[in-house]
Amino acid sequence: MRKRRVFRSAVLGATGIALVAGVTTLASAAPAPQTAPVALSHPAAAPKPTIVFVNGAWSSSQSWVDVIKPLQAAGYPVVAPPTALRSLSGDSALLASYLKTIQGPIVLVGQSYGGAVITSAATGNPNVKALVYISAFEPDTKENVTALAGQFPGSHLSTDPTAVPPTALSAVPVPYLNPGEQPEVELYAKAAQYRDLFFSNRVSVSTAAALAATQSPVASTALGEGLEGEPGWKTIPSWTLVSTADHVIPPAAERFMATRAHSHIVEANTPHAAQVTNPGIVVNLIERAVAGTR
Repeated sequence: MRKRRVFRSAVLGATGIALVAGVTTLASAAPAPQTAPVALSHPAAAPKPTIVFVNGAWSSSQSWVDVIKPLQAAGYPVVAPPTALRSLSGDSALLASYLKTIQGPIVLVGQSYGGAVITSAATGNPNVKALVYISAFEPDTKENVTALAGQFPGSHLSTDPTAVPPTALSAVPVPYLNPGEQPEVELYAKAAQYRDLFFSNRVSVSTAAALAATQSPVASTALGEGLEGEPGWKTIPSWTLVSTADHVIPPAAERFMATRAHSHIVEANTPHAAQVTNPGIVVNLIERAVAGTR
């Protein structure tokens, strides 16, 4: 929506000056009759939307800190609830429930697997005015992130396309509470590959090592679960950062999904975790989304 222009009316008092057809004239010197004061009303400025950040796999909500700070300084309400990374349907349902507690307009920002989560959680919520994808998945109905990432070459997750799990990941069994059920598998990104995968070697070795040590693993079932229902991008406008130096999701896959969603696309020479290495680019894209929905 275009910003409404606010026109201020000038109330002329006892000076007796009146503007008629663009000509200034002097009124009679006789005292003006007593009248009740005129109350002026001006349209209230549109409230700033709440920016909701959703992290992806092998990351955490802390990855958004350098994006959050300038947005808060600009007066935006900002929240970054943690993503459970257990199942796409469960993660999306949890986020959808959280969004119902927020009053007013919302801009949803998802990175990597978080893009799939916001795609599902936004559907049916009239307060969600924009979706912003940062090096992210934008699945359609029944699509899963594993298949989308493998649809185009270029990911560094595996040196062997047939390897399960991919060679850059370590699998850790997590037994179910009920005896006899097949154990779930959690996937961790290997520390030795972490700097290349998420930052394209653009952060220091020590920084990458610290982030690798604090990563949040993702359940393998979450990566293989298809999107249920209609994706939010079919009815909600979206903005996408295609990271051309992404080593997790092939840039061609990001471009394909964004084009299909009729998203507003910005391409930049950023790695997968662009919110860490290039927070200014991410902030700018979010502000574009905000401006584009007013």
